[in-house]
Amino acid sequence: MEAKAIAKHIRIAPRKIRIVVDLIRGKNVAEALAILKFTPKVGSRVVEKTLRSAIANAEHNNDMNVDKLYVSEIFVDQDATMKRIHPRSRGQAFKILKHSSHVTVVVKERA
Repeated sequence: MEAKAIAKHIRIAPRKIRIVVDLIRGKNVAEALAILKFTPKVGSRVVEKTLRSAIANAEHNNDMNVDKLYVSEIFVDQDATMKRIHPRSRGQAFKILKHSSHVTVVVKERA
């Protein structure tokens, strides 16, 4: 039995969120929330919100015990990239790539 939550179209680069995601993979839910609360990264708020959503899905939709839950899968996929142009001197233009991402959290119950 597993419960899942997905946060889509997050305007943070996937490599920035992957740093935070790697910290909590395989941890108990309570421990993961504690780690996310004290992690000073921009992506930790998004990951925490998605994890809380997965916990709520597990509790209300699947009648799972919250105390036995752990993060079984968590990954970040790349979303569409917005392309912007920054004008430079002598008529040049530099590209600015604004990356977005999708965060997926799957929680399971320990036996």
